[in-house]
Amino acid sequence: MSLKDKIINRSKIYIKSSGLSFLVFIGLIIYLLPGCSKEPIREVTQNPPVDTSKVTYNNGVFVVNEGNFNWINASVTYIDNKSGSVYQDIFNQANNRGLGDVAQSMKVLGSKGFIIVNNNDRIEVVSLKDFRSIKSITGFNSPRYIEFIDSSKAYVTNMRKNISVVNLKTMTIEKDISTPYWTESLLHYGQYMFVTCIGSFNESSANRKAQVYVVDTRTDKIIDSIMMGKEPVSITVDRKNKIWVICTGGYDNYEAPTLKRIDPALMIVEKTFTFPVQQGVPSKLCMNPTRDTLYFINGGVFQMSANATELPAQALIPANGHLFYGLDVNPQNGLVYVSDAVNYVQSGYVFKCSQSSGQILNTYLAGRIPGSFCFTSSSKK
Repeated sequence: MSLKDKIINRSKIYIKSSGLSFLVFIGLIIYLLPGCSKEPIREVTQNPPVDTSKVTYNNGVFVVNEGNFNWINASVTYIDNKSGSVYQDIFNQANNRGLGDVAQSMKVLGSKGFIIVNNNDRIEVVSLKDFRSIKSITGFNSPRYIEFIDSSKAYVTNMRKNISVVNLKTMTIEKDISTPYWTESLLHYGQYMFVTCIGSFNESSANRKAQVYVVDTRTDKIIDSIMMGKEPVSITVDRKNKIWVICTGGYDNYEAPTLKRIDPALMIVEKTFTFPVQQGVPSKLCMNPTRDTLYFINGGVFQMSANATELPAQALIPANGHLFYGLDVNPQNGLVYVSDAVNYVQSGYVFKCSQSSGQILNTYLAGRIPGSFCFTSSSKK
């Protein structure tokens, strides 16, 4: 078996185990093959270390750094809006222990942060006052994302055939909603939760049923499903209450990637935008605060009006040698945050950018594989 074949084989195992996107697969090959690694990016000058016991995490941006699968080096970076200071590995500093293995995502509810640690099958619940752990919720099956229904209940997607229903009062899993395949992104819409279903990597894309489940949050029952393109990974909703889903086309490039628009009143796909196959693998779909403009990664960062009749031809933020991996828009001020995973081994970077011009306003050093962002309710600057 050639070096290339060994890398591909190991990368497939890595993807199956950790749930990282096809982009990771490509990135590992590019980094590991001789003569293909990128030149290291010059490190950004950081502020002197600050006593994090005096930091209150209520006006800034959390960067969730996945870390490497099985290396137990996941972390959270905090960017303070007021001072501009950057604080690394804040969970470890607050709790005198590491966060764990593969930090997938984070979401805030009131004064608490919920950090999903995928390969440890748990959610770390922290206080936003000091980032100390309040509770470790366990019993998940490779959890991915959390969405709150109200102050007492949340849904958590899992790679292994169920959606967990979490009681936020007791901080325990109350029950499971059985699903045939891996579930991924969630969108709370009225009394329903729309949940993307990836399918199973044990089957080829041709045999995997990629769909969006519609769950009635009052009964915790799946009441409908909407067929999708292969591997639907991101979901969001616009100001006209149209739901948007990005589909990668399958980890084995079974079909062209697509962006689909759903009419939730009729539970049907009403519009499909098809990406050129050679353009890349789109991911990380998100919306601006006024919910009339979409953003996504497809090599570079693209911006698209919710009223557009075709996909954008030019990137708002060209990749220019960066490996863009995480993307989100600050819901208070519309600033775009995109991360560079570099080579999945070095510390990554975060770029804060203008929503209109794409100009990079600030660059921050993050942890290893910065994959997602979480904004505090007062992140206005």
